[in-house]
Amino acid sequence: MDCGILTSKTVLLFLSLIFWAAGAALAYVGSYVIKSYNNFEDFVSDKYSVIPAAIIIGVAVVMFVIGIVGCCATLRESKVGLGFFLIIIMIIFAAEVTAFVFGFIYRGRIKGDLEKSMNSVFQKYDGVNTEAHAVDYLQSQLECCGVNNITDWTAIPWYGQHNNSVPHSCCKANATQCTGQLTRLDLLNTQGCEAKLEQVLQDVLGYAMLVILGFAIIKLFGMLSICVIACRSKKNDYQPLYA
Repeated sequence: MDCGILTSKTVLLFLSLIFWAAGAALAYVGSYVIKSYNNFEDFVSDKYSVIPAAIIIGVAVVMFVIGIVGCCATLRESKVGLGFFLIIIMIIFAAEVTAFVFGFIYRGRIKGDLEKSMNSVFQKYDGVNTEAHAVDYLQSQLECCGVNNITDWTAIPWYGQHNNSVPHSCCKANATQCTGQLTRLDLLNTQGCEAKLEQVLQDVLGYAMLVILGFAIIKLFGMLSICVIACRSKKNDYQPLYA
């Protein structure tokens, strides 16, 4: 068998088989990105920042189905099936490129978005409202206090109304004697939350972009393999993989 044909068929079969794994991985990444953004949704005013994750999940669902089509088309030596497989791969490839571009755009906008929304949410803190729960969750999870640093609380109304103290969510883990008083900074987290949250969102989005790029490269090799088989089959009969 022609080495090029054998290699192309092997690549296509391999590509078909990993579609299921790829779909599962993409679904996980997409869900993880959305979950991460939902955990801190009060601080992210630009809701379109989850578009890359939504695209990833949509692609994952399609990939489960296409994996079956590609595998059957390769094993049955169906030119029609391979043609359909090529079209689907191209569509998915375009979707992944779109998701990558959106991710690149929104990754650069995270800092400006956080700076405006976090200041607004922190100013509304009263200890019981929705904003307060969001702030407490953020500070306890990321072990931070304030937007830029702990001194930001001195400009927030809640601070003066509660004996010049910060919320207990600023206390270090296992600091049972912490009362929120700034006189005991050794019991408090002093680093600001904006930098930490920005890093978390940057890392999550960066991870998603790397996964998208990796699968896009796989799709590119798949398209090239189908083109090789299509060009060779014009001169020769389609050669089974097992021949």
